[in-house]
Amino acid sequence: MIRWLALLAVVFVPVAQAEQSQKFGALEVHYNAMLASDLLPDVAKAYKIDRSKTRGIVTVSVLKKNAVGVAQPVPAKLTAYLVNLNNQLGNIDMREIKEGTAIYYLGEFRVAPPDTLKFTVSVEANGEPKHEVSFSQKFYK
Repeated sequence: MIRWLALLAVVFVPVAQAEQSQKFGALEVHYNAMLASDLLPDVAKAYKIDRSKTRGIVTVSVLKKNAVGVAQPVPAKLTAYLVNLNNQLGNIDMREIKEGTAIYYLGEFRVAPPDTLKFTVSVEANGEPKHEVSFSQKFYK
């Protein structure tokens, strides 16, 4: 649980100015992308991520409101890809991480800053229709 909190602090604090999530009824999809070099060394080691300015990570969590309206993490099947400014397509393999009650997904990709990448993530949570989230992220040297 400590690692998850550390990852959340690193990943979501820099983007506090804009909430990066989309709601689909009772389902919420939270997402972010960043350079792997921005991870704290301990966090990168814990998640077996190479800290590099040419590697990026994308994080996704899927929450669903329960019967009393509280959002809780739920497992999902994710398919992710990206497109760079040269219209080159890249698939992102997402891996599921479970820590206590937390469930989230991490994917790694190559990036050559400066660049802007457009991400598309398809989310299939049990009992829900398939949803798609798209977002762009600028990467700087």
